[in-house]
Amino acid sequence: MKYIESPDNSRTMPHEYSIFMAGGITGCPDWQREMTTLLKDVNITLFNPRRKDFPIHDPSASGAQIEWEHSRLRMAMAILFWFPCETLNPIVLYELGAWSMTQKPLFVGVHPDYKRRQDVEIQTKLARPEIRIVYSLEDLSKIIMRSRDENIL
Repeated sequence: MKYIESPDNSRTMPHEYSIFMAGGITGCPDWQREMTTLLKDVNITLFNPRRKDFPIHDPSASGAQIEWEHSRLRMAMAILFWFPCETLNPIVLYELGAWSMTQKPLFVGVHPDYKRRQDVEIQTKLARPEIRIVYSLEDLSKIIMRSRDENIL
């Protein structure tokens, strides 16, 4: 596995299998670390928007972060979405809605206690009925590994 964390500007090659990890950051556990561990033996590149140290007092930091995420969402071959239960994740909902209108492969996981779980399930089924939603990080990693093994990605 190759790991690229914001604000690293490393790029992938067009033939590299890459996944952007979209999901809660602020007020959420570091689920990205757990997912990285679960996928450590898979031949993919992971883009992680969660920074070890976000410069909260730098007024330009948010804009740079959003631009980094925007670029990597487009660069990635697929997007993994995780909705943790600690917050409503409005940006992640926006990103799922936007990317559901494309043909990019999406992997969607929702914590069983996520307050908008039914909304994610219904909207995803309407926009992309082929997407199987799962309810744990472990199951989400298994779907990604299976798609990689089957050369779907």
